Amino acid sequence: MTKINTVNESSTEALLNPNLNRKPDTMFKIIVSKFFKNKLAVIGLIFLTIIILSAIFAPLLTPYTPEEQSLRDRLLPPSSDHLLGTDKFGRDIFTRILYGGQISLLVGFISILGSVTIGAIVGSIAGYFGGIIDSILMRIVDTLLAVPTLFLLITLVTIFTPGIDKLIYIFILFGWLGTARLVRAEFLSLRTREFVLSARTMGVKNRSIIFSHILPNAMGPIIVSATLGVGGIILTEAALSYLGLGIQPPIPSWGNMLQDAQNYTIMLKAWWYPTFPGLMILITVLSFNFIGDGLRDAFDPKINE
Repeated sequence: MTKINTVNESSTEALLNPNLNRKPDTMFKIIVSKFFKNKLAVIGLIFLTIIILSAIFAPLLTPYTPEEQSLRDRLLPPSSDHLLGTDKFGRDIFTRILYGGQISLLVGFISILGSVTIGAIVGSIAGYFGGIIDSILMRIVDTLLAVPTLFLLITLVTIFTPGIDKLIYIFILFGWLGTARLVRAEFLSLRTREFVLSARTMGVKNRSIIFSHILPNAMGPIIVSATLGVGGIILTEAALSYLGLGIQPPIPSWGNMLQDAQNYTIMLKAWWYPTFPGLMILITVLSFNFIGDGLRDAFDPKINE
């Protein structure tokens, strides 16, 4: 009789509180749920998806090529034939923006992938081992951080012939410093946790502890840093190209499109010439920043759903 009453009480409680039978959400599901509750992050994701897909499928979206010139069509305003107008060489601006997006996004993604990889390795080693290794690595980072980044980039790009590959190498070599400090801080916090101490007790090798146990638990801040970093690299590349030190014509990039339009007379006669490339830089960088803010909130356990 007691057993029947217990079963009935459990059934009644389950009916009154259906959450009792629900399986606990996984960490991934919680992060995704929190991310999509951030409206600005979702808007940024939508815009960025459109921009990336447009750049990938550029040949299908425009009948022109980015280098195609027509002297009789110079500085034409937006129309059905040229959606965003033409430049001073008669090239279709819409086409050049699509193909320029390929270059700008390629530089951003490859550079941040390389720099985050280096930063994660250096930060992991410094944070895990500590002591003299940590001191040496962090003093190197501090020394490089003391040098003005933009000045250093301009100097290196001036010494070497500007090009896509050289820009990527430079961004990778000097873009890992912030990630290294971030990962080091995470490792200093995580290396004293129980699961790390248990792994050491069982004789797990340091390399396995670093890359299989601690680093996966530090991926949240790394992902956020990488997302925000892509926008920063795209903005820096645009600034260098605007100064004539980045991607060189006739290869299109949003930065060198602005550099082409910096003539005062052209800016007065053809407002669309500098407006649309600048707008693409603004929207893309803002989208990455919104997504980065959304990921930061999603990975932060102190922020409730």
